[in-house]
Amino acid sequence: MSVTALAGRGRGGLLEMLLATIRAEFRTEIYRPTLDDPVFVAPECVVADCDRVASQRGLCNGHIIRWRHSGRPAMQDFLADPGPPVRGRQTLAPCRIDGCYYGRCGKGLCSKHYDRWARAGRPDLDSWAAPVLVAANAVPPECRLPFCTLWVDTPEKMFCQQHDERWTNAGRPDVERFVVDCGLNGTAAVDLRGLAAQLTLEFQYGLQCRADAQRRTTPARYVMQAVRLAQAAGVASLLELSEEQWREQARNGRSREPVLLLIEVRDAVEVLRDGAGWESEFGRDVWRLERLPGITTPATATVPRPRVRLHFERIPQTWLRDLAKRWLRLRLTSGLSITAAHTGLDALICFAGFLVQADVDRLADIDRPLLERHLGYVASQDGGHGLKKGRISSLNLFLQAIRQNRWDDSLPGTAAFYPGDTPPPPAATISRRLAEHVMAQVESEENLSRWDNPAGRLITLILIRTGLRISSVVCLDFDCLVHDGQNAAYLRYFNTKMKREAAVPIDEELEQAIREHQRHVLDRWPDGTGVLFPRRHANASGRLRLSDSSYRQMLRRWLTTCDIRDEHGQPVHLTPHQWRHTFACRLINRDVPQEVVRVLLDHESSRMTAHYARITDQTVRRRWACIPRNSSGLSSFAVLGDGSWWV
Repeated sequence: MSVTALAGRGRGGLLEMLLATIRAEFRTEIYRPTLDDPVFVAPECVVADCDRVASQRGLCNGHIIRWRHSGRPAMQDFLADPGPPVRGRQTLAPCRIDGCYYGRCGKGLCSKHYDRWARAGRPDLDSWAAPVLVAANAVPPECRLPFCTLWVDTPEKMFCQQHDERWTNAGRPDVERFVVDCGLNGTAAVDLRGLAAQLTLEFQYGLQCRADAQRRTTPARYVMQAVRLAQAAGVASLLELSEEQWREQARNGRSREPVLLLIEVRDAVEVLRDGAGWESEFGRDVWRLERLPGITTPATATVPRPRVRLHFERIPQTWLRDLAKRWLRLRLTSGLSITAAHTGLDALICFAGFLVQADVDRLADIDRPLLERHLGYVASQDGGHGLKKGRISSLNLFLQAIRQNRWDDSLPGTAAFYPGDTPPPPAATISRRLAEHVMAQVESEENLSRWDNPAGRLITLILIRTGLRISSVVCLDFDCLVHDGQNAAYLRYFNTKMKREAAVPIDEELEQAIREHQRHVLDRWPDGTGVLFPRRHANASGRLRLSDSSYRQMLRRWLTTCDIRDEHGQPVHLTPHQWRHTFACRLINRDVPQEVVRVLLDHESSRMTAHYARITDQTVRRRWACIPRNSSGLSSFAVLGDGSWWV
C-alpha cells in the first residue's frame, strides 16, 4: 500500500509528518550518495578502471577477496597486476568476427559463429571466411542492461547471452528490478526497495537527519546492514521495538555500527512524533538526557558521550518517584552537572530501598527518628566515604527542596539532617602528585616523540604545563590563543567544573605547538572546525570534539609504549588529573605564592588550592636549613610586640 493511502486511512500524524519533512533528494527508494559525500562516504576502489566502491584497504569486495586468495601480497604488487576486471558492469567482449556483436561463447566466437566454424571443420580462425549472420537492415536489439551493447541471441530474449545466464541463475526475477540491481552492483547506493511503506519513510528521514548533522561518517554498506536488520525483524515501523529489543535483535552481529544507525533512525522518528524536551520526557520513567536541550554547556555540547539515562523506575514508590523527577528537573535546568544528577538519583534509590525495608509508604511518616535509622542503613551499605556522604547530603537537599517549593506540605519539619550526622572524611595524607622521577620520563623529548597521534602529544603538554583538567582541554575552541598588552600569550579555556571562562599564561613553545596543530586541523578540514581537538574518525564536519575517554585510551597505550616506570621499577599507571596536582605542587615548591597558584588553577577558594598544592619534604628541609642557628645548634627566636615570632 502506498504511503499516501496509509496517510489517507488515518494511520496517525507520524506519516503526515514524515511526508512533510523528508526532502525530495531523500524521497527515493534508491539513494545514491556522490563520491565526495562527507557523510555517506563512497571512495572508489584503488584498482585502475574499477568503478566499484572501496570496502577494505581501499579495495572493493571483489578485489579484496581476490587479494586474499592471492596470499595477501604487498599492496603495490597486487595493484600492479590485479587480474581481469571483477564481475559487474564491465563491458563484455563481442564476437571476434568483425561486425558481429553477439556475446562470446568459445574461441572468441559467438555461439552462432562457433557452430558454423565447427561445421566447417574448425579451420584456422585468422583465414576462415566467416559468414555474415545479420543483414544491414535487420540489426538485432541490444541487451536491456544500459551498460551492455551486445546483441540479444533471439528476439524472445531481453539480454545478451552472458547476462541472460546471470538472469537465469538469479531465478529469473522481475526484469526491471534485475536491470536496476545490476546497475547498483558494487556501488554505494542505499536500496530501500522491499520495505514496508512507513519503514521506507523512516529510513529516508533517518538518512536526511544524519546527512544534515554531518557528524558521523557512514558507509552505505552499514546503512544496508541496518536495512536488512529491519527486514529480518518483520516490522512495519522501527517504533514497534524498543531500543533494547533492537539491540537484542542484532546481538550476534559482528559490527555495532549498523545497530547504532538503526537505533539513531528510530530515535529521530520518535522525536519527530513525540517532540524533544521536558514536555515529552518528564513523564517517562527513563529519561534520555540527549533529548533534553540546554542541560549541557556550549563548550561540552559537541563532546561525544554515551547515551546517558536516568532510571527512575528503580524507585518503587510512585509518590517518591514523582517528587524525584521534579527535583532533578529543577536541578538540571539550573545548571547541575549530569554526574551530580546521577548522584542525587542514586541517593533517592538508596532511600527508596530503605523505605521498603522500614515499611514506610507515606511522605508524612518521614521524620527525624526515621532518618537516624537511615543513617545506619547507609553506613551498612557497600561503598566508600564519598558515596555514603553523597547519599546523605543529596537526600537532605531533596527534603529541603520539598519544603522550599511547597511540593508536599505533609513532610514533617523534623525531617532533616544536621552537621555532624556523617563522619568527617579521612585526612588526605598522600599527595596525588607524580614523582619527579616519573615526570622526567614523561617530559622526555624522546618519549614525547613516540606519540602516534599529534593531538595526544599536544594535549599532554597542555595538561603538564597549565594544570588544566582534561575535560577543559578537550573542549578548547580552535581560536583559543589570546594576548595581553605586552603580547604575552594566554590559553583561553572553559572551566568545565565551575562553568565559566578563564585564561592561563603559556610559554612561547606551547603557543607555537598549538599554532602548528591548528594548521594540521585546517589541512584536514579546510572549512574549519571550531574545535582545537576534533575526532579523527567518524567526524564528517570536524565539529565533533575528541572525548576525554579517547585521550585516556591513547595515554595508556603511550605509557606502555614508552615503558615508563616508577622508582621501584614498576609500570606507571597515571591519570590526567595527577598532572594538575603535580603542576600545583611544583609551583608551591618554587615559592610561588598560594594566591597566584589559586588564580592559575581557577579555584574558588584557597582551601581547594591547599588540597592540590603540598610542600614536599625537600622544600621543608631546604627552608629549615636556611634558619640561622646559635652555637648550641638551636635557632634564635625573639618575641615581637604583637606576639609573633621572629628569627
